[in-house]
Amino acid sequence: MNLTDSTFIIVGGGIAGLCAAIGLRQLGIEAHVYESVPELKGIGAGFGLAANAMQALDHLGLKDEISQIGHYLGSYNVLDQKGNILVEPNTKTISQKYKQDNFAIHRADLHRFLLSKIPDSQIHLGKRALSFERLGEQIRVHFADGSQVMGNALLVADGVHSLIRQQLLPTSIPRYSGYTCWRATIDNSSIQLKKSTETWGAKGRFGMTPLVGNRIYWYACINSVQQNQHLKNWTTADLLDNFKDYHAPIPTILLETKDTELIWNDIIDIVPLRQLAFDNILLLGDAGHATTPNLGQGACQAIEDVAVLLDELKTASSIPKAFSRFEKRRLDRVNYICNTSWRIGKIAQWDKLALIGMRNFFMKIMPNRLKQQQLNKLLSVDFMQINRDHES
Repeated sequence: MNLTDSTFIIVGGGIAGLCAAIGLRQLGIEAHVYESVPELKGIGAGFGLAANAMQALDHLGLKDEISQIGHYLGSYNVLDQKGNILVEPNTKTISQKYKQDNFAIHRADLHRFLLSKIPDSQIHLGKRALSFERLGEQIRVHFADGSQVMGNALLVADGVHSLIRQQLLPTSIPRYSGYTCWRATIDNSSIQLKKSTETWGAKGRFGMTPLVGNRIYWYACINSVQQNQHLKNWTTADLLDNFKDYHAPIPTILLETKDTELIWNDIIDIVPLRQLAFDNILLLGDAGHATTPNLGQGACQAIEDVAVLLDELKTASSIPKAFSRFEKRRLDRVNYICNTSWRIGKIAQWDKLALIGMRNFFMKIMPNRLKQQQLNKLLSVDFMQINRDHES
């Protein structure tokens, strides 16, 4: 079958699903997105688009426009709760090498942009995917409303709680990290935040970054049992009481946040999988490699997924071969990121003073070259090199 004669079913209208629909359309492949919510919009707050994600977006022909709605991040520091620098990574060398910068963007802004690139006729809302069945070389997907759809390939991009993934891999249930998180986006007029930082302290972590439109995105992570109903009802006053001894402008940011602006959820991921491709079914984004947010790579890896998938589809003789090659190129990398992010999260959330003192001391004295090696491994994804490796 010529790939342009095939129909792709995309389950999930998040970043992975929408980017995939855009990319497949560029290849002349018909793709339809099925999303469970009745209205598709970016849920959450801000997140980073690191240099590797911008490179992938460049591969998709979307970088220049997305750069216009993102906030350029020239630096990112990890601080202790007094505001002293623990880690000051040099992202400029990576940016210069690959001619890509780092950005922060609001999820709703990115969703609006991606949706503008997809015809309305290819977006189907209120369609929660429950299961699939194979009918020869085709796949039928069943939805909660009783409807079903047939296609030649299925891209599973419906997130960490994907029921399709559970059907394929019944033991791949979400894993709780041990900490819970509040987020919000607020006005930056009075605070005038210029830099992006994350603070590690005895009472939790607090991150903040400026966004376009004179806004601030912030998040706070605190150790807790899962689904803590007491913390679920916390207000900004409770958060302020917890973080009142942290450096400026953390207390001010919390003072200026309304309770109605708070978003709360536990931090979860999935244990790294050993398989992403299942003949003509492929797991993308969080459905295949949900990670904790400690490396800021969740959305970035979803975009990388799509860039690699499109590269494989351009030369593959069949959909299963393209999906299999995708898995070989992606599995080690996404699992490395998931495992590394999990470990960093555990260390960042230490709440014993003796451990914190030891951690902070070693972070400060660690040679810059060692810190840079880890950053290079995280960000230096050269798609042209991947392509040459693939062709050889």
